[in-house]
Amino acid sequence: RRTVAAPRAACQGGLTLPISPLSGMAPGEGRAWWPTISAVDDVRWLSQDEQALWQNFILAQQDLDRVISADLAGCALSHADYAVLVGLSGGDGSGVRVGRLREWIGWESSRLAHQLRRMESRGLVTRSPAADDGRGTLVAITEEGMSRIQGAAPGHVRTVRANFLDLMTPDEQAVLRTVFERVARTITPDRPPLSGLS
Repeated sequence: RRTVAAPRAACQGGLTLPISPLSGMAPGEGRAWWPTISAVDDVRWLSQDEQALWQNFILAQQDLDRVISADLAGCALSHADYAVLVGLSGGDGSGVRVGRLREWIGWESSRLAHQLRRMESRGLVTRSPAADDGRGTLVAITEEGMSRIQGAAPGHVRTVRANFLDLMTPDEQAVLRTVFERVARTITPDRPPLSGLS
């Protein structure tokens, strides 16, 4: 039998990110279709329960993004617009350094810069040199941006409640909050708190 190299981790995307294609189990179990793969013998393949949990999480994430985006579109905002406005709306109005906003929102510099340019052209934010050193850039929410997020917030909250929070008991919410906090600390331990951006 011909032995093939295992795919690189970066190429294992989509619903089966950490698992063997089709089966989600170790090669040789179930319907795994790969030839003999000697280079992945040490992988902790997902069990059926773990695979179901991971896939349900990915699908739920995609479903939530879709319904939230549809809701925000009614207020002429994208999900990305709303995320930026949330990061800016809690400050004192003096603005947030772009670098701090990037650390909180978790985007690449190029993506955030492109997003801010589009929002600035629509009158939702302003950008200006930082007064203290002249090297950094401050981004601030405008009156139009504040009006837009205030108008979108009630419908957004209703969508989040109906499709996420109200589907759980308080105990389940507490467990999920603990898990998500642990994931955030593992992946982005240096993320600044929302209250500390400005």
